[in-house]
Amino acid sequence: MSNETRNLHFTRTEFEERMRNTVAAMEKRGLSALLMFRQESMYWLTGYDTFGYVHFQCLVLTSDGRFVLLTRSADRLQAAFTSIIEDVRVWVDREGADPARELLDILNARGLAGKTIGVEYEAYGLTAAKGKRLDSALAGTVAVEDASDLVSRLRAVKSPAEIAYVRRAAELGDAALAAACERAAPGVFEGDILADMHGAIMRGGGDDPANEFIIGSGPGALMCRYYSGRRALSDNDMLTLEFAGVYRHYHAALMRTFVMGEGDPRLVEMHRACLEALLASEAALAPGRPIGEVFAAHGRVLDASGSRDARLNACGYSLGATFAPNWMDWPMFYEGQSYVAEPGNVFFIHMILFDAKNNLAMTLARTSLVTESGAQPLSRASLDLVRR
Repeated sequence: MSNETRNLHFTRTEFEERMRNTVAAMEKRGLSALLMFRQESMYWLTGYDTFGYVHFQCLVLTSDGRFVLLTRSADRLQAAFTSIIEDVRVWVDREGADPARELLDILNARGLAGKTIGVEYEAYGLTAAKGKRLDSALAGTVAVEDASDLVSRLRAVKSPAEIAYVRRAAELGDAALAAACERAAPGVFEGDILADMHGAIMRGGGDDPANEFIIGSGPGALMCRYYSGRRALSDNDMLTLEFAGVYRHYHAALMRTFVMGEGDPRLVEMHRACLEALLASEAALAPGRPIGEVFAAHGRVLDASGSRDARLNACGYSLGATFAPNWMDWPMFYEGQSYVAEPGNVFFIHMILFDAKNNLAMTLARTSLVTESGAQPLSRASLDLVRR
């Protein structure tokens, strides 16, 4: 398929640079090949865009810069349409199929017997059962090392082209927040709020998020995971929303807790603590500094407000081009996190207070780009407490 008929979101030059950087990282670890099972790695390196990773699927990159994709027949045309991959092999669905053995045949044909190869074991597509079959197939032929972090570390620093997509995602996130603010009110059905938020993103050319939008009111406002079952907002209610604008699979997340009517007066103080903590955390996100300092700043402010028992043990994570089941990327903010921030990092910093004793919730969060001078928030939305 020609370049003109492929659905590519980056230039060939950028893909080639990513490949060279990946091969260089492989060589530093003494790896002759990398077996990729993470869809994020495949998308970043080649543009390959699919949810077919729920089945056995592997992208092989050898130290000479060549790719081979082993997948099912349903994804053969998908790879041709969305990626720069030229060599696509299909394993056939049938009783007793063993794609791991077919992968071994590919490695042998590439002269990799006796070599050391890296495997992305930490991948949603490589289940424990599939991983056991893979290890069994490779045993005695190649030496294997866990290289789950190799591409993830490279992906953590975004290129200018990626940053442009993140900025567009942030604009779509702001549009979704504006839609929620316009719709939310006592008596409004949560499903209508979600529909307006998703509609704002889709009308803006965005994508489905890598996990469900989180929405909860009443007792559900204290949840930070999606759950099934919608309700209508009541008077003096709380509404917690965690969502992301998504563009070309790049995410820019936001989080807010709305207060319906007067609400509990303690929510005002909780919001003030969250705002102070968010600004302190953003100030701590600086190039050349370990990102554990962001978590420390978050904890220092919230603990001083008397909220130690209500806060969480992490306060955010990297964002990028991610696929289901979640948009959380590596690395995460937690105590002692040693990753050193670099310009081009994109992080979601969230302040979350869930006071179960008093059934009160307050959240405040946004996404920032790390620049040479520090954290640059990408959302233009107000951080004021939202009252409806």
